[in-house]
Amino acid sequence: MLLIDVATTSVDVGGSASRLAKIARIAELLGLAQSDPTLVAIVVAWLSGELPQRQIGVGWAALRSVPPVAAQPSLTVTGVDAAFSAIGAVSGKGSQARRAELVAGLFGSATEVEQTFLRRLLTGELRQGALAGVMADAVAAAAQIPAAAVRRAAMLGGDLPAVAAAGLAGGAAALDTFTLRVGRPVEPRLAQTAAGVTEALEKLGGEGLFEAKLDGARVQIHRAGTQVTVYTRSLDDVTARLPEVVEATLALPVRGLIADGEAIALRPDGRPRPFQVTGSRFGRSVDVATARSAQPLSVFFFDILHLDGIDLLDAPTSERTAALDGVVPPLHRVDRLITSDPVAAGDFLDATLAAGHEGVMAKSLTAPYEAGRRGAGWLKVKPVHTLDLVVLAVEWGSGRRRGKLSNIHLGARDPATGGYVMLGKTFKGMTDAILDWQTARFQELAVGPTDDHVVRVRPEQVVEVAFDGLQTSSRYPGGVALRFARVLRYRDDKGPDHADTIDTVRALHRG
Repeated sequence: MLLIDVATTSVDVGGSASRLAKIARIAELLGLAQSDPTLVAIVVAWLSGELPQRQIGVGWAALRSVPPVAAQPSLTVTGVDAAFSAIGAVSGKGSQARRAELVAGLFGSATEVEQTFLRRLLTGELRQGALAGVMADAVAAAAQIPAAAVRRAAMLGGDLPAVAAAGLAGGAAALDTFTLRVGRPVEPRLAQTAAGVTEALEKLGGEGLFEAKLDGARVQIHRAGTQVTVYTRSLDDVTARLPEVVEATLALPVRGLIADGEAIALRPDGRPRPFQVTGSRFGRSVDVATARSAQPLSVFFFDILHLDGIDLLDAPTSERTAALDGVVPPLHRVDRLITSDPVAAGDFLDATLAAGHEGVMAKSLTAPYEAGRRGAGWLKVKPVHTLDLVVLAVEWGSGRRRGKLSNIHLGARDPATGGYVMLGKTFKGMTDAILDWQTARFQELAVGPTDDHVVRVRPEQVVEVAFDGLQTSSRYPGGVALRFARVLRYRDDKGPDHADTIDTVRALHRG
């Protein structure tokens, strides 16, 4: 199969608003690859916006300048996958130049449509609507098996590409091998959002289990006898980097376990340290012994999927919670409250926020553990932080946003200097209408020399952004950066002198 077949399918899927049309188009492509399980797995991963190799060390900077497009398509899917593996394997002295050479060779053989697809795939911007639910339904349609069977196998196997390869090769019977297994990670259960605890209780039918939502790193913990394995929410094995989690799990009175938890760095008073302190422990090059000595991690368990030979996925939350409480001491459990009283739930939320945590999770007492699903049985409730900031520069988009000014650079006002301090960038939250508007607006504000990627603008346009938190940063001169910023609206009613100051931002960060 040629890469152009996958790239054009991506374009077709992205251009369709119909879920059924998306499913049919992907299923058509998978049918062409059905005889080769390896090919099926690659195609499913790519159209889901993922690389089988996870990371290969290629980002925006490496793709700013690529060779001219090829006149005719010649790249094969398996050939490109092999090229990705080769690029990811480059290391040592001269690796940057060698990686750039391999990237140039790959892009030089790609047509315009293929280059766009590759760029979006490698930068994580392949958003053509082939989400997990759509992809699972497309696999089911191509293999002519029930969609529920595909979803269940993907949930238990934690790997939709592998499920697709098995299903298209062996039908429904082949999916029976995907069962809950200690040592094999499972897609984590996800949550929807509620505006407050009252809305959460209404959505949950009047009563719910409220848990402290910690600002740590989610981990999935497996134990088989004396063997413990720890995975991230993206199912990467990080066991060697988290000895504290391993030790806490080995101390539990169990033989077999699959549990959901949170690893977090805490201050001596029990308040959380900034998320990046926790996140630094997950780096590939971290010196674990030194990092642990400087800042040990704590682990808190909040759900259990398997216990000593018994699968608990389909058990209600109340039963899973009871099983968890039976083997995990309070020291390693998140705070929780079961209530139908909005006032009590609000007090619990306030106390959790006062302790420095993100907010609360509200859960249905009767809901099963729906791995990989963002169901209404789990709701996250946390305050939304907003700032009015000034746009300092903007970057030209790529892929679907080619020809549009997209990624904006955000700055806070600095009263001491009369200038602005950059806090980060974002391209999230922008509708097509916003993109059209800001493309025109920022070209009007463009100043000075520009390269082919970044447009500097007069600091006049104020934008209101929401964000999940702030973190210490050596990358930006203010020493602080936004986490998960997204555009809410442009504030034409405010001038730059009414934007929030860097002092306000630092005060929020300290708080």
